Amino acid sequence: MKKAFGIDVGGTSVKMGLFGEDGTLLEKWSIPTRVENNGVNIIPDIAASVKEKMAETGLSREEVAGVGIGVPGPVDDSGVTHRAVNLHWEKEFNVAKELSDLLDGMLVRAGNDANVAGLGEAWAGAGRGYRHIMLLTLGTGIGGAIIVDEKIYTGITGSAGEIGHTFISDDTKEICNCGNSGCLEQYGSATGVVRMLREELASSDEPCLMRGTKLTAKDFWEAVKKGDALCIRVAEKFGRYMGRALSVAAGILNPELFIIGGGMSMSGDVVLDYIKKEFEKHIFHACRNVKFVRAELGNDGGIYGCARLVLGNE
Repeated sequence: MKKAFGIDVGGTSVKMGLFGEDGTLLEKWSIPTRVENNGVNIIPDIAASVKEKMAETGLSREEVAGVGIGVPGPVDDSGVTHRAVNLHWEKEFNVAKELSDLLDGMLVRAGNDANVAGLGEAWAGAGRGYRHIMLLTLGTGIGGAIIVDEKIYTGITGSAGEIGHTFISDDTKEICNCGNSGCLEQYGSATGVVRMLREELASSDEPCLMRGTKLTAKDFWEAVKKGDALCIRVAEKFGRYMGRALSVAAGILNPELFIIGGGMSMSGDVVLDYIKKEFEKHIFHACRNVKFVRAELGNDGGIYGCARLVLGNE
């Protein structure tokens, strides 16, 4: 039985998994992401860790189907990444080829981190049994993935699904990480929620459970659950922007399922409830039956999806 490596590259650590051909996660571990010197060590470090794990487990080259790798930036179908700012990769290069060369020609397939997380959920998580899926990861930023028949739709430069950087509002002139302003990410991410909360707190002396505390999205949603009026207003604003954006996405893609993942999804169904309330006001009637669920695989979604890139996903 062939095995595969799934590798999810993050800004601080690289999550790695060894999978059986049937999708069983056999082992997982992580290594630091060395972003200094424009991230020149990241791919060599990954190759060294793969080789070390093969030696440790007695895996021969012939027993490995290949390696899937996800990175936080646009990746096209040929494995070329078009910049990955969080990794300090400022120039485009072929991630798949570079890793393959360091692994003596082993099959390597690469994808965007949100895309592979979506593929992982479609294969082994909340999306099992569905053909048309859009996944959103609500964390520091917003990632998006479009999965059709367990295949990632990438677009020309690997940027399909980047709903976080679609224009949604003139309400802010602050610059998003992408260089534009008014992006959905500035309202729907954990960072965006905290930004809106800070603005709301500064605008009045209204009592609030969050006043005088360290502002985090996790604590914010707990305050919403407790009925804090100021936090509820911010949650309604969050839901307004997210619900409208997803109603547009649904009108274009007509998915069966929206999967909501990322750190904010861990706060529970309350996050989905605020999105759905606004979504249902604006959705085209023929797309109304789309379901909303939370991701099931958590932080392991990426490594599952990366393994799926090389296991039975021809």
